[in-house]
Amino acid sequence: MELSINDTPVYLYTGGRPFDRQLPVVVLIHGAGHDHSVWNYQARQLAHHGLAVLAPDLPGHGRSQGSPLPTIEALADWVEALLDAAGVVHAALAGHSMGSLVALQAAAQAPERIRKLILIGSVAPMPVAPPLLGAAANARELAHGMINQWSYTPASQLGASPIPGVSLTGLNQRLMERQREGVLANDLAACNAYQGGLEAASRIAVPCAMLCGERDQMTPRKAVKPLQEALAKVPGGARMIVIKGAGHAMMAEAPDAVGDAMRGFLTSA
Repeated sequence: MELSINDTPVYLYTGGRPFDRQLPVVVLIHGAGHDHSVWNYQARQLAHHGLAVLAPDLPGHGRSQGSPLPTIEALADWVEALLDAAGVVHAALAGHSMGSLVALQAAAQAPERIRKLILIGSVAPMPVAPPLLGAAANARELAHGMINQWSYTPASQLGASPIPGVSLTGLNQRLMERQREGVLANDLAACNAYQGGLEAASRIAVPCAMLCGERDQMTPRKAVKPLQEALAKVPGGARMIVIKGAGHAMMAEAPDAVGDAMRGFLTSA
C-alpha cells in the first residue's frame, strides 16, 4: 500500500494481507541499501498469523519517493511519522542492521508508543570499515561485492539456498543495484556516524529480542554484548536468539528460523 509521509509518497508491504490497525502492529525496518523485499518471507508469515505488518521502503529506497535521510535520528523521526500516517497508536518495531539502529532510536524517542523491540544483526556503535565507505561512495559494484562477501556464509557463496534455484548473493546483488545512486553511501555513513545507540538502549523498558546469526561477520556475537548489557531496563533482560548456521543476511539464509523466532516473540505474553 502507499501512504503520504511528510508530503512524500511511500510504499509499504503488508505481507499479502490488507492492513488492519486493529491487530497488533509490527513495523519491519530494512537495512542499508535495501528495501522492504528483504522481509518478504517474514512479513508474509507474520501477516498470516494475526499481526498487522508494515514493511516500508525507507525514503529514497525502493518504490518510495524523496531523498534518503542522512542520520539514524532523522530515520527514527520518520518512523514515528509513519505510525501517525498509518493511524497506529502502538506498535512493535523490528529492524535489521541499519534498521535495528533506527528501531532502537525510535523506541527510545517514543516509549509510550512502542510495545516490543526486535534487533536483528545489531551492534552499537556500528562502525563501517573505511574501504566499504569509500567503495560505496565511489565504486558501487565493489561495495556490493564486499557486502555480499561479508553478509553471507560460505555455503551461500557456493550456491546453497533455502529456495531451490535461487542464488541468495545474486538476489542481493540485484536488490542493491536497483537502489538509486548514493543511497548505499548515505546509509552506511549514517550507521558509521551514529553514536547514540548505547544511550538509547539504556532507556528501553519494553521486551526486547536480539537475533544474531551464528556465523555473522558483520555484527558478530562477541560484538553484541555492549548493546545487550546497555538494555538493562528491559524486563528480564534482552533475549538473545542465535540463528544457527546463518550469517548477517539471516532473513534470507534462514527464513524459517528468523520468522519463527520473530513470531514467537511478538505473540508471547
